[in-house]
Amino acid sequence: MMFPQHFWRNVAWLWLTATVLLVIAVAIDNHRDLWEVQPRPQTTNTTLATQISQGQTLLQIGNCLACHTERGQPMGAGGRPFETPFGRVYSNNITPDMAQGLGTWQADDFWRALHYGKSKGGRLLTPVFPYKHTTLISRGDSDAMFAALKTLPAETTQNPIPKVSESLDWPFNSGVAIAIWRSLFFSPGTYKQQDTKSNEWNRGAYLAQGLGHCAACHSPRNAWSASGEVNDFSGGLMPLVNWYAPSLVSAQETGLAQQSIPEIVLLLKSGRNATAVASGPMSEVVKHSTQHWPEADLLAVASYLKEQAQTNSASAIVNKPSITKSSGNFLSLGAKIYEQHCEQCHQAKGQGVVNAYPALAQNRAILISDPTNLVQAVLYGGYPAATAHNPRPFGMPPFVLTLEDREIAAVLTHLRSQWGNQASEVTPLQVNRIRALQGK
Repeated sequence: MMFPQHFWRNVAWLWLTATVLLVIAVAIDNHRDLWEVQPRPQTTNTTLATQISQGQTLLQIGNCLACHTERGQPMGAGGRPFETPFGRVYSNNITPDMAQGLGTWQADDFWRALHYGKSKGGRLLTPVFPYKHTTLISRGDSDAMFAALKTLPAETTQNPIPKVSESLDWPFNSGVAIAIWRSLFFSPGTYKQQDTKSNEWNRGAYLAQGLGHCAACHSPRNAWSASGEVNDFSGGLMPLVNWYAPSLVSAQETGLAQQSIPEIVLLLKSGRNATAVASGPMSEVVKHSTQHWPEADLLAVASYLKEQAQTNSASAIVNKPSITKSSGNFLSLGAKIYEQHCEQCHQAKGQGVVNAYPALAQNRAILISDPTNLVQAVLYGGYPAATAHNPRPFGMPPFVLTLEDREIAAVLTHLRSQWGNQASEVTPLQVNRIRALQGK
């Protein structure tokens, strides 16, 4: 086949031109803060003490210090590792330390970090920092948070915090890769008040979509580990943490549409209510964050999430639960293990003990189609969050060294087929895969 003269040279120029244009587009997209008009620091009649108090509350709503504090290290000094499919990322120091922290930052720099996901000096932050959500934070709230952070003691970690270029895998540790990810999945924005909704609803939406960053866990992630939209609460598996964050809009998974506002508030405040217990990563969120929220903010978020659940549940197709069809020997094994290890706490008919051990009969966490959380709970046990309303929670022992995969599958299948429960069986292969995925 004959090509026209200079064909390949023209193709090369075409590819070069397209590449250059793409690089320019990505650069412009990631550095729009250089020409966009920025909101100025708000001058109000509130005192500095009031602003700091507001900022401290906002820091707790965002669970900021929990993420920016490594166990055994000073509060806010950073260094906490976060595993991602592309390597490890360490949280930054957000104390006023001049060398490692925010000591040289101004309020404009902090706003730029929240709104644009850019550090002082223009370095692009990795999406482990949830700037997809913090971009919605108002300038006034940003300034209050910064004022509160400046009151922290200036601290450093014992060991230097590794840079992204050192801790992430190649090529994801490069600024180019981060810039491309941001162009694909991130766009700065602001929360837009919905005039047809109440002030309480708008406050709840602002917190849930923004500083509370609920969708960072409760939405599915794609192959690039990008979460859904800020108002996508359809549930998803948390990578590497290997816990399933249930759908907040599903009647089968959380049932928020059927719960009262006080019940939802109680779960966020105490870590448990009459029908649910916060476990896994959500237990940490309750411990460090939601139990400390102002009552008005809890009511606002509960009202917003309940309406979201009602809206979505009204149009959702309700699937009939799968019925367990396991062999008699498998079910007998599960019943035997339940009697030996579970019955003392959860009772013979799965009714549990009020304010101590949750009921297993008609428990949505037992009936959920994805058995990941059930397997995790049996393998590693754990405690619900210790809160002011539940200061001494009853825990569950780990069985990771006691029960084999077949035994765990059998006892979970037993739970999902007794006392009116109707859900599909859990197989030994599922247990094996969930066990193998832990920490990978």
